[in-house]
Amino acid sequence: MSNNRNSKSLGLKELVAIAIGGMVGGGIFTILGISVGLIGFLTPIAIAIGGIVAGLAAYSYVKLGLYYRDEGATYAFVKKTYPEAKFPAAVIGWLVIFGYISTLAIYAYTFSSYAISGSDFANNIWARKLIALGILAVFMLINVWSVNGMGKIEDLMVYTKLIILTIISVVLIQHRSIDIPTFLNNMHTDLGNSNIMDILIVASLTFVAYEGFQLVINAVNEMKDPEKNTPRAIYSAIAIVIVLYVIISIGALFSIPLEQMAKDKEYALAAGAGNAIGNIGSLLVIIGAILATSSAISGTLFGSSRQMAEVAEDGFFPAKLAVRKNNIPVFAIISMAVMASILILAGGLRLLVEFGSITFLVVSLLMAIINHQIRSKTNSSAYITSLAIIGLGMGGILILYYEFTHKWEQMVSIIIVYILLTIGAWIYSKKGKFLSI
Repeated sequence: MSNNRNSKSLGLKELVAIAIGGMVGGGIFTILGISVGLIGFLTPIAIAIGGIVAGLAAYSYVKLGLYYRDEGATYAFVKKTYPEAKFPAAVIGWLVIFGYISTLAIYAYTFSSYAISGSDFANNIWARKLIALGILAVFMLINVWSVNGMGKIEDLMVYTKLIILTIISVVLIQHRSIDIPTFLNNMHTDLGNSNIMDILIVASLTFVAYEGFQLVINAVNEMKDPEKNTPRAIYSAIAIVIVLYVIISIGALFSIPLEQMAKDKEYALAAGAGNAIGNIGSLLVIIGAILATSSAISGTLFGSSRQMAEVAEDGFFPAKLAVRKNNIPVFAIISMAVMASILILAGGLRLLVEFGSITFLVVSLLMAIINHQIRSKTNSSAYITSLAIIGLGMGGILILYYEFTHKWEQMVSIIIVYILLTIGAWIYSKKGKFLSI
């Protein structure tokens, strides 16, 4: 997420920070309450499975990133693999950008939920939305007018939030309200009340919490020894984040009642920590969430706006979005912040999480398919790419199944959004010229 650096020699430590910063951006705060409400004490298992699927997805990003060496990442992989197929490239460009817009909305909504979690407005949905719009506006202005120094600030926020989240996890486990045998017995009980499909559905929903590792690819031309450091950074970061998420979820389940996490899903960790270990615990969680979401909003807005400008340069977005002032894609930044604000006003956290998860599952599935098709060029394993295709495909199907059987009205809204995106991509693909190739 810190790909706004002036340095041309990013080492492994910096690249790991970029990947971790991209993933730990409020996702765990967002999905924890939702997951517990669905499968209870089995949440750590689902989170770990979601991380494994993310690792499979990362394999194709690593291979394609090293083969093409293009900072445009996902969009560039499509247009370079199929140079004559403008419509698929346009579609993937629109999907990726609007996927990032949905994650911006998730981060901003999570920021506001935790920022006011201890106030009288904690359950006021419009107060949350207004604060979310405000924080988006703040980082929009920062990205438009002041980019210098954001890399160092970003690193500071990334490592600070990791330390805080680790402290929170340890303290929650120390102040647990149940012992280990009871915890294991509760897992066994929930396993009996659930089925493997429930766990896999939640694992699919948690995929959005691992979105962000691909931001390392945006720095491929600024890193030391990309052949070694790209895979090391991405796989190490995913492993670290899986462990971190699992420990946080276990700590929360040890000390916070399930019904409370399900009830206070948007700010479950803060409310639960406050009850378990007092105001200090709640304050630590709130600070951690604010840091996590702030760094995620800033970094995602920075990186994805540049991708949007590249897509616009190829003619697949309005030309105005490609305009840069002092090398800053001002109109792309403003457009992304405005559209994320519209999503916040139009839907709740659950809708945003599921839209983001479906979008990045679909995009990652397409990357796995592309990598499988040109695996001889990228020197990829047919077994791993096939496994990734199966895992990501199943994840997408399970989310769709869950939506249609539980909240079909919400799924209809998501489908309408995809139809509109496809129509937009089709219209612009008629005049796009792949100017960037």
